[in-house]
Amino acid sequence: MNSAHTIVFDLDGTLVDTAPDLINALNYVLDREGLPPVPLHSARNMIGAGARKLIERGLEIEGRAAHIDEITRMTADFIDYYAAHIADESRPFEGLERALDDLEARGHLLAVCTNKLEWLSKRLLDRLGLSPRFAAICGADTFGVSKPDPSFLRETVARAGGQMSAAIMVGDAGTDIGVARRAGVPVIGVGFGYTDVPIAQLKPDRLINHMSELPEAVQSLAPAPSPS
Repeated sequence: MNSAHTIVFDLDGTLVDTAPDLINALNYVLDREGLPPVPLHSARNMIGAGARKLIERGLEIEGRAAHIDEITRMTADFIDYYAAHIADESRPFEGLERALDDLEARGHLLAVCTNKLEWLSKRLLDRLGLSPRFAAICGADTFGVSKPDPSFLRETVARAGGQMSAAIMVGDAGTDIGVARRAGVPVIGVGFGYTDVPIAQLKPDRLINHMSELPEAVQSLAPAPSPS
């Protein structure tokens, strides 16, 4: 019996603290629209549903609605700016690389399933030197679906070379809990990410508050086989 699993990670707020660069890009767009910036501390929980939704939420804070064409234009401006500044301040969460080392040493496959665009996700992970660790890096445009659509998680696991019967999701928000539940796999919630609903209230199978706790959480959901 093989205990190796495919561990599938969300990206923003789970693997990497991307909030500073995302909010800087949002504020760049807002400034071009003549609007004041949003402060980082209050905007962190607006992250996680993609660039377009982040812009819509930023406009809502200022009490402004925009036509769909305006949002499309602003989203293009956001992506152009963000792509050029994608790793200015973004950094892996403390303890991440040691945790990934541990999981790899146990033979687990690693993958990314994020609502960020695939090419932006790969660019970020490339800049941080993390891309080689992942058997698959899949974004909202990879298969034409987003979390919590369970087909997104299934396709990511398949691309990584894993099996859904031996998969675990790791994420920080409702879309991550939702995709795991709909796909029928266990989910580990991280308490340091971006969510407007506290992750504990969403009842993940395990909850961690530091990446150093991840290997043990995975082990509890993917125990090693008993000696025969």
